[in-house]
Amino acid sequence: MITKVYENIYMIEVVLPNNPLKALNSYVIKGEDKSLIIDTGFNKKECKESLFKGLKELNVDIKNTELFITHLHADHSGMVNLFEEAGVTIYSGQVDGKIINELTRESYWEKFNDFKVLFALDKDITSYKEHPGYIYALNSPVEFTYVNEGDKIEIADYVFEVVSIPGHTPGQMGLYEKKHKLFFGGDHILDSITPNVGFGGLEEDLLGIYFNSLAKIYAFDIDYLFPSHRNIIRDHKKRIDELLLHHKERLNEVLKVLEEGELTVRDIASKMSWRIRAKNWDGFPGPQKWFASEEAMSHLQHLYFIGKIDRELRDGRFYFRLK
Repeated sequence: MITKVYENIYMIEVVLPNNPLKALNSYVIKGEDKSLIIDTGFNKKECKESLFKGLKELNVDIKNTELFITHLHADHSGMVNLFEEAGVTIYSGQVDGKIINELTRESYWEKFNDFKVLFALDKDITSYKEHPGYIYALNSPVEFTYVNEGDKIEIADYVFEVVSIPGHTPGQMGLYEKKHKLFFGGDHILDSITPNVGFGGLEEDLLGIYFNSLAKIYAFDIDYLFPSHRNIIRDHKKRIDELLLHHKERLNEVLKVLEEGELTVRDIASKMSWRIRAKNWDGFPGPQKWFASEEAMSHLQHLYFIGKIDRELRDGRFYFRLK
């Protein structure tokens, strides 16, 4: 489905089959000689058909486009090979761009075997080969045109400024059009669902970084915030306040779980509340166990770095407890 969301700006709903997200909002800014596409969808037949059907209806030739990838996840970057083959300039932040290319290497995914032990997910029958990022990633590395905070991209009557918004991923980037008060934020701020904040590394507080990025965008003057999933947001400050409240409640929930004593990441995640059609942890699909454990880990890391809890690494596995 195609929706005109602003003057010369269109949203193509790229279907994401058998995925809880249901669809990706791919945006097209149409210019006379050149158009800009923001994000692609999975490297999957149905996604390709959905995106290119929309481009055809908009009379947009891929050869006359540029592509902006907001972040590394495969539902955003999975089709970049098709654009590279067409000679398209593909913009990305350097941090996530490098990871996108690493996703094509089996050695990158083999590190998930260590994470499986770290999170205690080896108690479950899970494999990185079930992960959508593994299944639907690009076919081979691509040559990105890396962008940095403050860089400008001009299309039609718009001058977009690149904005660094890490948190959802280590190097997510957005586009801000100051004159028209428009912001394309990838998965930074979503309406009706909460962006996942994953695991940034043993010594990184990715959730704290996410909070800082939310505060950064809170100060922007925005009339239309175009997210990558679900609804366009007209009151970004209200939505940010709701997200901050959600994470405050989440952090308190983790502390409550830890009142039981020392626990692994997997055991903490299994005791948290999740909006998923499963009666219990055993009913979670393998990929959702990964996502839930990473989400739990981001909150545990934040609590550890602000001095609320202790952690210990034993035999490759993390254990957390209250101070």
